[in-house]
Amino acid sequence: MKNIISILFSLKTTFLLLAILGIGAGVATFLENDYGTSTARVLVYYSWWYEATMLLAGVNMAGVMVRYRMWRHPPRFVFHLAFLVILVGAGITHFYGREGILHIREGFIEERMLTSEPYLQITIHDGGKTYYQEFPHDFAAIGNNHFKDTVKFGGKNLTAEYINYTFKKKMRSGLGMLTVSVCLGGTCREVKLVGQRGGKGFEKTLHFGDTTVTVEFGSKVVKLPFSLKLRDFQLERYPGSMAPSSYASEVTVVDGAKRFDYRIYMNHTLDYQKYKFFQSSYDPDEKGTILSVNDDPGKWPTYLGYLLLAIGLLWNLLDRTSRFGKLVNFIRQSAPVWGMVVIFGLGSLPVQAATPQEFATYLKSYAQHSAPTAHAFGRLITQSPMGRMEPVNSLDTQLLYKLHGSLSFDGLDQDQVLMGMLSRPELWRYAKLIKIKSPKLKKVLGLAPADTYVAFANAFEGKNKYKLKSHIEAANRTNPNERGTFEREVITLDEKLNIIYMTFYGNLFRIYPLPNDPAKSWYNPLEAMQKFGGTFQKRVEGMTHDFIDAVAAAKWPEADKAIARITDYQKRYGAELLPDPGKLKAELFYNRLHLFPRLVAIYMLLGMILLLLGFAEILQGAQKPFYVWARRGATAVLVVLFLAHTAGLGLRWYISGHAPWSDAYESLLYISWSAMLAGVVFFRRSLLVLAATVIIAGIFMFTAHLSNINPQITTLVPVLKSYWLTIHVSIITASYGFLGLGAVLGYIVLLLFLLRHPERRPHIDAAIHRLIAVDEAALIIGLSLLAIGNFIGGVWANESWGRYWGWDPKETWAYVTIVAYTLILHLRLIPRLDRPYIFAVASFVTFATVLMTYFGVNFYLSGMHSYATGDPVPIPQWVYWVSGAAVVTIAAAWPKRGLGRLKMRNKR
Repeated sequence: MKNIISILFSLKTTFLLLAILGIGAGVATFLENDYGTSTARVLVYYSWWYEATMLLAGVNMAGVMVRYRMWRHPPRFVFHLAFLVILVGAGITHFYGREGILHIREGFIEERMLTSEPYLQITIHDGGKTYYQEFPHDFAAIGNNHFKDTVKFGGKNLTAEYINYTFKKKMRSGLGMLTVSVCLGGTCREVKLVGQRGGKGFEKTLHFGDTTVTVEFGSKVVKLPFSLKLRDFQLERYPGSMAPSSYASEVTVVDGAKRFDYRIYMNHTLDYQKYKFFQSSYDPDEKGTILSVNDDPGKWPTYLGYLLLAIGLLWNLLDRTSRFGKLVNFIRQSAPVWGMVVIFGLGSLPVQAATPQEFATYLKSYAQHSAPTAHAFGRLITQSPMGRMEPVNSLDTQLLYKLHGSLSFDGLDQDQVLMGMLSRPELWRYAKLIKIKSPKLKKVLGLAPADTYVAFANAFEGKNKYKLKSHIEAANRTNPNERGTFEREVITLDEKLNIIYMTFYGNLFRIYPLPNDPAKSWYNPLEAMQKFGGTFQKRVEGMTHDFIDAVAAAKWPEADKAIARITDYQKRYGAELLPDPGKLKAELFYNRLHLFPRLVAIYMLLGMILLLLGFAEILQGAQKPFYVWARRGATAVLVVLFLAHTAGLGLRWYISGHAPWSDAYESLLYISWSAMLAGVVFFRRSLLVLAATVIIAGIFMFTAHLSNINPQITTLVPVLKSYWLTIHVSIITASYGFLGLGAVLGYIVLLLFLLRHPERRPHIDAAIHRLIAVDEAALIIGLSLLAIGNFIGGVWANESWGRYWGWDPKETWAYVTIVAYTLILHLRLIPRLDRPYIFAVASFVTFATVLMTYFGVNFYLSGMHSYATGDPVPIPQWVYWVSGAAVVTIAAAWPKRGLGRLKMRNKR
């Protein structure tokens, strides 16, 4: 018995159980992507072995807490206890909670909901009596789904045995057909049942003599103890857009003689008796609502666990006797630092009579005199496809950066370029705006090998022949994973040529509001001339022609007057949608500043310089005044850059009206900011740590400006309008900066292992120990933030649509990341694994789970959080080169791995 207890409550068992949970969940996300949600649930998430592993992990943790008397260290005890409380709450929710869907049409009363889980439902009519029994069943597209259920009634036994289940759409879960054999008294009937999770099945009736059996597979109908009447469903859209801004259900609760009205909308639920109702979706005709229903007895134990977790983890960071506190003390004693502070929160265009030579002549004159008028043009307001009201300058910025990769062309800024394209398309078709690299594509376009840029005119031969037609068709037919450089560049070039085409015709400039329009739509000039009637049509046509003609003829005073008339028109007929003047000025300043793209090169260059200086300092072994001044100068520069970065995020927040981490671009900027935060407030006199900080910030900033990331300021979908989301995303993305810092430090340590020579360069070993201490401290902060942020996300999800956790791939990989970093930070408890080399490799390699959570899920797995639909996106070639270099470095450092563990005073 003692042996069993010692094994069950050992740290090795802890590692094994956590590894099983993490690996199992990670594999399940790929099963879900390939075979559907039901397959992942049946084989992993809701399987007996996974639930048993979770139970054993909880028992193991409780035993370890007792065995090591963890209550003697209150912070550590509190956050470990929190996980047990959360596990208990999750178990109560899973086994005793109930979820479902309530669908109501306007003017109707409904008291029935459909459960989320599917059941095999059997109803038997025999001898004037009715018997009913249900069996929960879900099916996997692979593996064994066999079952045999028995219903006992009136001294008889009826059995229903599994034969087959077929999935719709290439094995992915959804509407399917269950085939079962129903047997009674030696007679068997085969029946096919159509049904699915979340939908009511179709009943099939069988006759066995005087006994009638009704069989159904699908979600079951549950009667609520009260009713809801939908008085009105309301859908609000962003002005001039089909994108929903919010939707709400005006309902009346009917409970006997008791009646009251309530408004249910996103992030605002109805709580009545033990049920919560959430606004989930709506009918296509906007005359009906779909509400999620949740009965969760485990809510308060779970919330208590979340609260204890936050208290325990934050307390642990402030406790001087904790591992983190000891690391801080060691770093202070072993290297000159200024202190460590943790901060939280924070068709084709007709050919005109023009030539490239005429364009060159025109451009010189245009550049000299057009700027004031172009800037006035940039201050006009336009409506984006998503309904956001923004200055034309923002649209010009997006378009020129998309086309040319910069905010200037031949000395012209974005407003001058786009105004010129709008007014003189016959000349601007010769502007070489688009950069191309493929030699094959250059040959198709008839360019010389040395040519770097292509003009719109280069894509056409004669009046109507589009040179890329056959190539773009072939590229689009090619599987995305099989497209080469040529195919990808053809698709990109075709997209940019279409943008130029639309710019020439003004299709992108929605500057004219339609008076008294209920949808509050704004239209581009051609649409306005076609759709507006009477005097409005003539007025729009006159203003447009006056502006275009004046700019084309270089009559700048007349062009300014035309712009003033358009501005007056916008103020008179679209005043309610015009942005605040202060925000308008801020956005114009933000666009012209172009801060974040400029920071990319600065971060990368500064990071490489600091890295070289850091290695040089370590190799020389002795502190020299030069390196002291280098650290001070680098710190000063970093503080300035960090403040600029912070100001840029704050400006974007002010302009958009929401926290700047609501999409891929903004969250990458924020992760980069959090990495800079780690460097500025951490170890500001360590050149290598500063180098790691700036490099990881530069990498994320660079990634934000790749072509598939949209930097445009956008509106929010309804479910994202939550303060819980703001807190959740800000904390989680901040954690990525600290974990990224740990990864870069791990790689730098591996490079230092290559330089080890205990006899001739003992100072390198001391430097490795210092950096490992910094690495571990960064990971502790990162994991603490990630865990707190992840569970705050559970609160947001529960308050928004009634469930903490849905095993969505993004959620699951965040969970895998927490498990992985938990294992790393406990390596020191196993003597054989408590080595700097192992920790450096682990901290570097494990960052792959963060990359999978952030990028892999977004682009390779389908799910609620993803930006793709699970179809593979080609992996960039540089990823293979970086991975190969990492493997080589790890292998090369292996022979010199024999450095003892980090020793600190009072280390437990």
